Amino acid sequence: MGTRPLGTHSKHCKGQCLCCPSRRADLENVRLTVQAELAVDYYELRAQDSLKELLDSTVIAYQDALNLTRAQYRAGLGNDEAVAQAEAQLKSTQAQDTNLGILRAQYEHAIAILIGQPASSFSLQANALTANPPAIPVGIPSELLERRPDIANAERSVAQANAEIGVAEAAYFPAILLSASGGFGNSSAASWFTWPSRFWSVGPSFAETILDAGLRKATVQQYRATYDQTVANYRQNVLTAFQQVEDNLASLRILSQDINQQDAAVEAATRSLQEAQARYKAGLDPYLNVITAQTALLTDQQTAVNFQMQQMVASVQLIKALGGGWDSTQIPSEKEMGTMPRSNAQR
Repeated sequence: MGTRPLGTHSKHCKGQCLCCPSRRADLENVRLTVQAELAVDYYELRAQDSLKELLDSTVIAYQDALNLTRAQYRAGLGNDEAVAQAEAQLKSTQAQDTNLGILRAQYEHAIAILIGQPASSFSLQANALTANPPAIPVGIPSELLERRPDIANAERSVAQANAEIGVAEAAYFPAILLSASGGFGNSSAASWFTWPSRFWSVGPSFAETILDAGLRKATVQQYRATYDQTVANYRQNVLTAFQQVEDNLASLRILSQDINQQDAAVEAATRSLQEAQARYKAGLDPYLNVITAQTALLTDQQTAVNFQMQQMVASVQLIKALGGGWDSTQIPSEKEMGTMPRSNAQR
């Protein structure tokens, strides 16, 4: 038996094999979801490595501080309270450092499962999160969303419904720009959210569906109802896709500001700790001031790592929402997507 080209439909498959566009869309949707989940797990694991690196260095610093308080106590310049405070701070941080291994192991095991490896034999060498998110272009063509398997599948359903009632060639997708700096780049974008559902597939000039006059009234109503339902489903998929893109564009825009502000907070907390340590060594302030400054610095540093991780996750989610990226040259042809040519929507 010869091999049937991908996208060639067999009348015997009944929608259950990969020759069917809808089944291939389901497969691509699963693939995209798994790839995004894998990327998210990877960046979250690397964030744990960054936190581990941070806590390792913090433990060393706290050990040095404990040694100092003990030396001052032995020399009669300090007191046992300062030693106890420094020791408690050290032990608490060591416990946090050790506890990071639990979540890292869970992420590592999740990655192993996603790539088909036994969790017990899979491992990734520790490496701090250093990746930067890809630069987002000023305008993202909305046509990129057509690569999303759920939208491609819904679009094919609309095309089939159109064919049943002889609707002329449709302008399926609203052409606008999505902007990283301010959302929709088209000033009239908000208006098409309120258009009737049928406008989404045939446009305002074709709002009245063209019907085959020879069909019985009941059949026409059935086809119209089926058509309206498929268009409504398609419209909902598109609106959901735009929402997901906008959500992640907003997240990336805000997180970029968060990271800059948090970096400034870390710098200020570092200066505060240096001042507290100097005053303690000079006998001007109690050791509690040093502990307070140490805690503030560690908290700010941990927050900075979490913001960096959230930024990478939002980038992954944006790529997923766009169906794989934002290069307009990646928009596939109808043949590649397995769609029927739109001109065939006419009877």
